[in-house]
Amino acid sequence: MRTRSAAELAALIEAGGEPCTVTADPDTVVGPAVVIDSRQATSGALFVALPGENVDGHDYVAAAAALGATAAIVTHQVDAPLAELVCEDAQQGLTALARSLHSEARAAGLQTVAITGSAGKTSTKDLLAQILAAVGPTVSPAGSHNNELGNPLTVCQIDERTRYLVSEMGARAIGDVAYLCSIVHPSVSIVLNIGTAHLGEFGSKARTAEAKGEIVEALDPDGWAVLNAGDPFVDAMAPRTQARIARFMVGGTEPVDAELFVRATDLKPDDLDRYSFVLTVTGPGATAHSAKVQLRLIGEHQVADATAAATAALVLGVPLETVAAALNQATARARWRMELHELPNGAAVINDAYNANPESMAAALRAVAAIGERRRASRPQARTIAVIGDMLELGETSPELHAGIGQLAAELGYDEIVALGEHAQDIVGGAERVGARARIAEVQTVAGSLELQPGDVVLVKASRGLSLDEVADQLVGGEE
Repeated sequence: MRTRSAAELAALIEAGGEPCTVTADPDTVVGPAVVIDSRQATSGALFVALPGENVDGHDYVAAAAALGATAAIVTHQVDAPLAELVCEDAQQGLTALARSLHSEARAAGLQTVAITGSAGKTSTKDLLAQILAAVGPTVSPAGSHNNELGNPLTVCQIDERTRYLVSEMGARAIGDVAYLCSIVHPSVSIVLNIGTAHLGEFGSKARTAEAKGEIVEALDPDGWAVLNAGDPFVDAMAPRTQARIARFMVGGTEPVDAELFVRATDLKPDDLDRYSFVLTVTGPGATAHSAKVQLRLIGEHQVADATAAATAALVLGVPLETVAAALNQATARARWRMELHELPNGAAVINDAYNANPESMAAALRAVAAIGERRRASRPQARTIAVIGDMLELGETSPELHAGIGQLAAELGYDEIVALGEHAQDIVGGAERVGARARIAEVQTVAGSLELQPGDVVLVKASRGLSLDEVADQLVGGEE
């Protein structure tokens, strides 16, 4: 945010719906940084003292001040040499501040794109941010900061120069997306897909769609809903908004009803499963335009993410040629998402350990299986290995969904399937029911049990709670 006085910040918090009083000098200059970790405080920073299960941010206000913070949002006064913005709830104070900052910037011309879906949110967010950055200052969250804390913190990064904000929105319950949209009012809303992620919370795809569709309900009539025409649950969200409709699709030939339609066709992978494709853009009465794209990212699933990002950029007025050029240069910004490591002996490790759900797990398995098949063309002894673990938050369907992933890995021809976590036996059982072999291992020992040979390719993937990035690090470190 741009620098403000403590009094101005208190007024913004009040306007955002949270009572706030200022202690010390109301003219204290604060900003630009807003932090929740006292160790990240810099000169002028605003520190938000959040209570936690193990620590209380109020105990670190003085430490933040020592590093240069000039103000803190607190729920009660503390003994520290800075201005205190006292709210009934510190997190709600941060939320109210973000709500006001966003409203102010929106009135000044800020364009905000909100993204939701069961899989692909972070990849799409990173691709879109790189496209928009080619035409104007853009803010987007690091990693998957897509909740009631990450969204306000991201908003606090905007300033008077920011032209675009890209916001990722997750949901664990009905109403979560609507709440996030009350903080970050979107100009464009993207819904990528409705899958089986978070079935433990929602119980069905229909309920998941009910929750995710709140993102299009938040749009004004002059906004844009960007919908996946290839997903019936997403496509059916159009009547839930008065906004204009843009649709996107990978493949297919049938016409699609939309004010703007973007289709990806002629998909072709290289030997590392990085896809080229043709983007074709049409609208009512308009001549179709096309552009070729060559992604640097691994996996066919990235084509859908890139097409969604392209559609959002196009409705914001970015020329197709600029969109294609930016996609050609785009890289993976988030760590541990199809992160490729080529080892000195010719083996390769693909670290996709940031998170997992059935859709993203299947996409990663298919992508790495394709890489393995191509590598065997020049190295017939090369193996394809899957080190896969639990996908969390799947509820009662979890055993069968894990078994399905084990079966898919077997059907794709993986030479070795190594399962970890509470559902390791389900994964093994799924592989065995189609006649393949798989084994269970521990996170601490699995890397040492793999003797990687030239040409081998290893996928490492599970939900973040299993910390399989440590396994990938061990595999990479052991060969360097």
